[in-house]
Amino acid sequence: MRNPLVSHRVRSINGSFAFIEHRFLRHGFWASLSHHELLLYFFLVLVADRQGLSFYSYDKICSLLAISVDEYILARDSLINKDLLAFDGTFFQVLSLPPEPVRLSQLLQNKEDMEREDPATIHQLIHGGTT
Repeated sequence: MRNPLVSHRVRSINGSFAFIEHRFLRHGFWASLSHHELLLYFFLVLVADRQGLSFYSYDKICSLLAISVDEYILARDSLINKDLLAFDGTFFQVLSLPPEPVRLSQLLQNKEDMEREDPATIHQLIHGGTT
């Protein structure tokens, strides 16, 4: 096992329940989320209690995350559809991770979508435009 780089600053869990399973990265959940989905998900994990519950209002969330209401709604609804969040109109619950990421089928609409999802565009980026 490695020794910490700064031994007097080793993190410990004191009074907070926030944690992200390593499986979130290893099993593709990270890659399956957009920037705003990641931002909202991590915020809700950070503020949740031991059962994953939090009750921040949408206006407070939008203000703290510096996102628009439209961006918030899209991210929230997508996280619900991807089985990562439950929401009853007042409370959020960050859910335990499903067995695998839920990938929603959507049309690729812009350059960023193509660079993230289109195999031909990804290949071109990797190989510097040469085939």
